[in-house]
Formats: sequence, structure tokens, C-alpha cells
Amino acid sequence: MRRRTRTLLGTVGLIAFVMLYAPLAMALADSRISQLHPALQTVVYCILGIAWIFPLMPLIRWMERPDA
Repeated sequence: MRRRTRTLLGTVGLIAFVMLYAPLAMALADSRISQLHPALQTVVYCILGIAWIFPLMPLIRWMERPDA
């Protein structure tokens, strides 16, 4: 598969994942995190803001592979 095709497919997958992840993270933040101490809220929001990248790293690596 050419890199251009992988990038297109990966971008669609990345957008789909973020469209699912964002509402879940917002629902979690609205239900549980809002009751925490403000310092803990900051930590949890930072973790939620970065956590989406870890499941997507294999996809990003696959997208960036050179053509064979």
C-alpha cells in the first residue's frame, strides 16, 4: 500500500477515534471529575488530554512507514 493511501486511511481512522474519545472523555469529566479537588481536576484533565495519543501511536507509525 502506498504511503498516500495509508495516510488517507489513517486520517479517517484517527478522526473516527477522536470523535468517539472526545464525548466519552467529556462525559467522564462531567460526571466524576467535576466533584474532585481542583488540583486533582487539573491532573485528570491533563491525563485525558494526552491519553488519546497512546492507542493511536501504532496507527500513526503505520501511516508514516516509507513505501516498500
